[in-house]
Amino acid sequence: MHAKKILLGVLKYTTLIIGALVAIVPLVVVFFGSFKTTDEFNATAPFTLPENFLNFSNYIRAFTEGKMLLGFFNTIILLVLSCIGAVLTGTMTAYVLSRFHFKFNRLVKNLFLFATLVPSITTQVATFQIINAMGIYNTRLAGLVLFIGTDIISVYIFLQFLENIPRSLDESGIIDGASYFTIFWRIILPLLKPAIATVVIIKGVGIYNDFYTPFLYMPKTELYMVSTALFKFKGPYGAQWEVICAGVMIVVIPTLLIFLLLQKHIYNGMVQGAVKE
Repeated sequence: MHAKKILLGVLKYTTLIIGALVAIVPLVVVFFGSFKTTDEFNATAPFTLPENFLNFSNYIRAFTEGKMLLGFFNTIILLVLSCIGAVLTGTMTAYVLSRFHFKFNRLVKNLFLFATLVPSITTQVATFQIINAMGIYNTRLAGLVLFIGTDIISVYIFLQFLENIPRSLDESGIIDGASYFTIFWRIILPLLKPAIATVVIIKGVGIYNDFYTPFLYMPKTELYMVSTALFKFKGPYGAQWEVICAGVMIVVIPTLLIFLLLQKHIYNGMVQGAVKE
């Protein structure tokens, strides 16, 4: 038994170490590459240390020529508006499906579930035609509509949390003369703060990392997001990988800082509502 415990312990920590390396090694390679010159990047191995860690020319080029400041500005605008829209539409939809029993309630829930199972790439032709017909192609509104309209997972997250909120609170509000909107706004919504934190985290990371949507629906230079700004250094005849590495590090820094500051809330938001007691 003692040998078995030792073996399981070794296996557990070996798995954790391998998982950590899988996550850290690519970042280390990108970090080293961001300080290398073009010739040095092409001539050295990925894990070779750069000759000069004070060479910030790649960072300056990535930030200025890649218009990273504009990319951060556009990303923040879409991220904030999309998260607000996703929270409002998700909570309202979940509230109706959870608290109101109508004829097609189960059918609507199943349709939402079915929509999450359909690969998004299969609907892109129809989605592009709709966005183009609405006249919002190559505008921020295109990204905003897509980021809010495709957020079905948030509905199920809010539904899970709503199942743990007693209906007696709704009944008490009705007895006091409150409308359904007042009950939702003043009673239900404040109790959904852990779920809202979870949705904002998942949605925010998804928007921040998304390349496909801004690249296809907002190709105009003035609408660059941080993901598409990096693509500027990839051309048909080659790529400036050392500058791209510097741009990647610039993009990673904000998310790393936010995670370090909010990791307690992130973990709490992920586990609250996971079980019903």
